[in-house]
This record gives sequence, C-alpha cells and structure tokens, in this order.
Amino acid sequence: MKNKLLFCLLPFALTISLLSVAVGDDVRNKVDPKSLYARVGGQEAINAAVDLFYEKLLADERVNFFFDDVNMKVQIRKQKEFLSAALGGPEPWTGKDMRKAHENLDLREEDFSVVAEHLQNTLVELKLDHKLVEEIMTLVASTKDDVLNKPSEGKK
Repeated sequence: MKNKLLFCLLPFALTISLLSVAVGDDVRNKVDPKSLYARVGGQEAINAAVDLFYEKLLADERVNFFFDDVNMKVQIRKQKEFLSAALGGPEPWTGKDMRKAHENLDLREEDFSVVAEHLQNTLVELKLDHKLVEEIMTLVASTKDDVLNKPSEGKK
C-alpha cells in the first residue's frame, strides 16, 4: 500500500552513522558544516544507517507488517532522501509532509516507540557520538504528533 511506503519516513529524520562521506566539491560547498547532515558524516553515513535501520525494522514482528506490500527498494531510497533533507543535506525534500504521509496508517504510540527504539539502537550500533544521538532523537520526538496524526501543540 502506498501509504505504508511512507511509514518510516518518520522524521526520523534521522538514521545516520559516523562513516566518512565521499562527496564532490559541489555538494560539499552546498552543505552547512554545522548541519546534522555534515556532523553525522553526510550521505554515505545516512545510507549505511538507513540500510541497518530497515534490517532491524523488517526483523521486528511488532512493526514489519507495515511493509508487507511495500517496494523496499523505493522505500529505502525515499527514506535516504528524506533524512538527507531533514538533517540539512544539499537537496530539499519534495515528498509529502509527515502528517499527510502517515494519515491513513492508524499508527499507535507503541508503533512510534518501536521505530524510535530501532533508530536509536542503529545510531548507537554505528557508534555515532552520544550527543548527536540525543539531538537526532529529540528531532524524532518532535515529529510524533504529526506521524500519529494527533493535534499539535497550538493546533488543538
């Protein structure tokens, strides 16, 4: 189902590791060196983290059913694009916003928690600096109302 495809565009905004980035000068010049994107290691780091993150999600019976009808190649590509943009990468996100992307999934707090748990475990496993993990997890938590389609603070 198309909406399931977007489930893990959870703001995760976030799946990354400490791998070195090998990007050309053109891309490097477009990236703010203070951005999360640069501090986690750029696109190669995001790619590695997203790949490991989905291994964990697909192995977890609590949430893997969300991906039963999902083309995982497309899902993983979109997640990498989303996270790159969300973390300050050189290309803007042109896909759906979190609320729209998750509106038909009937996600629960437990689902969000499981995904966040796998994200945090991925970041720790990839030896991302503790402060960066905290920063990313704070960003993820800030998207919870949108992902779960709950009224946001001030929008109640």
